Amino acid sequence: MTTPVQAPGDQQLAESAGRRAIWLAIAALAMTFMLPLAGLVMAVFALLAGFRARPALRAAGRSTGVAVGGIVISAIALLLSASATAMQLYLMDEYAAYQECRKGAGTVAAQNACFAEFRNAAAAKLPPGVIEFLGAVE
Repeated sequence: MTTPVQAPGDQQLAESAGRRAIWLAIAALAMTFMLPLAGLVMAVFALLAGFRARPALRAAGRSTGVAVGGIVISAIALLLSASATAMQLYLMDEYAAYQECRKGAGTVAAQNACFAEFRNAAAAKLPPGVIEFLGAVE
């Protein structure tokens, strides 16, 4: 049985697909920290690019490490962005009240009072210990 001969362009396309997957995954991770919903969408695209790059790299006889790295990073970005988006949606009313309070706060003390009010409202809605855990992470 003979091995099919591949054109040099196929190898270049496979390598660029692997690079695309890793760069999309890195962009998804960065977007997750700026705009979680945009990071969620970008992570889905990065996952798709990674899964499409693996067979292309295998067929070209190249290492699939770049594609697998892209899949892993985009999966992490997907989990982080999905949890951040869910948290934002869950605390939407409290955050809207916080924004309204900040609009009327003319001093730093009033802004701090708005934040304390938001923190207490979020603590009442979330399970016990979550706010303390998030405070320890900061």
